[in-house]
Amino acid sequence: MIEFEWEPREAGLCGMYHAVAEQVMRPLSREFDEREGEKPWGFYETMWSASRAGNLQLRVGRDQASSGGGGTSPRKVVNLGLVLAAEELCWGDAGLFISIPNAGLGGAAVAASGTPEQKEKFLQRFREGGPKWSAMAVSEPGCGSDPAAMATTATRDGDCWVLNGAKMFCTSGQMAAEKSEGFVVVWATIDPSAGRAGIKPFVVEHHTPGMTVSRVEKKLGIRASDTAVLVFEKCRIPADHLLGSAEIARDTGFRDIMPTFDTTRTIVAAMSIGVARAALDCVREFLSEHGVPIRYGIAPTRLSAVERDFIALEANLKATRLLAWRAAWMLDMGKPNHLEASMAKAKAGLVVTEVTQKAVEMLGPLGYSRGLQLEKWMRDAKINDIYEGTQQMQMLIVARKILNYSSGELK
Repeated sequence: MIEFEWEPREAGLCGMYHAVAEQVMRPLSREFDEREGEKPWGFYETMWSASRAGNLQLRVGRDQASSGGGGTSPRKVVNLGLVLAAEELCWGDAGLFISIPNAGLGGAAVAASGTPEQKEKFLQRFREGGPKWSAMAVSEPGCGSDPAAMATTATRDGDCWVLNGAKMFCTSGQMAAEKSEGFVVVWATIDPSAGRAGIKPFVVEHHTPGMTVSRVEKKLGIRASDTAVLVFEKCRIPADHLLGSAEIARDTGFRDIMPTFDTTRTIVAAMSIGVARAALDCVREFLSEHGVPIRYGIAPTRLSAVERDFIALEANLKATRLLAWRAAWMLDMGKPNHLEASMAKAKAGLVVTEVTQKAVEMLGPLGYSRGLQLEKWMRDAKINDIYEGTQQMQMLIVARKILNYSSGELK
């Protein structure tokens, strides 16, 4: 028999994260969903203080020693611990979780693509001072999922790079660019004729002249977080803010972003699990209060339709959790997890959408009303099937890896 048990430390952390989700995040959840655009600064300060005290582990990236300090070994379950945190905290509120001040997506890009000196320079700030955010700017209005069509350019001018272009759907883009001493990692081409190989990441510091937040999106879900459109007009940054090398090679360029996604897609899967689990817990509690407990261990033919549906959803969710845990564990062990990260993300996006929609259906008009959080969780769920690579893109990646096809052979 195969069993999975957490070490006492990880089990204790799960309990702590759950307490934060229940006692700190849930009470704010509805308020900042309805007051989209307003910032819960008290929550930010609380979470930032907890992170600095070592009580909240939200570091992202393969090179954890560089981003977290203290000589943390990459063989420890750092990413797996982050997956546990993401699930528990998103059980509290996914939008608030995304908005927690930390190195975030931009930090993951620095950890994946930067030199040791750049990692120390840009990530050191997240160990001191007040709340800070970083963001990553990849998507553009005209290129969708085709990075070769990226139009944002970076041109060398003496000891600077000059960025011109526009980026959209930048998670925490406003906070990173305007509200803190953070930064945005912008992906831009230094040679459009080189296609993907010419695309490089650049760190743009907060309040850099030429970087403007032109719009903050109004969204269906995760409303406590900001999703910004960033415009770059003659935006000058120091030459050493290009992460890694400026050399154009076939096996580099936009491919350098893949290690970042291999980390963050696993986290998105865990976030999905947290939202779906919140919905199932709500349904279970409601049914139990009305004399309809979920009966396990008996023949399906003896179960009610509600019980059968619930158990099937729960089983699917547990399978998704194992995929996410595996992908995170492989990352901690230094193993390639490109396939596993995409599998976890693809599965989780489908499952959280199905679970939350079914949960609303099970409770009928009450589930559809704002008296419970179910309708909110259904709205929060859908983004997990879209960002960090859409469902369709994840399925393509999985198929290519399994069949050993290139992107040109299988589109």
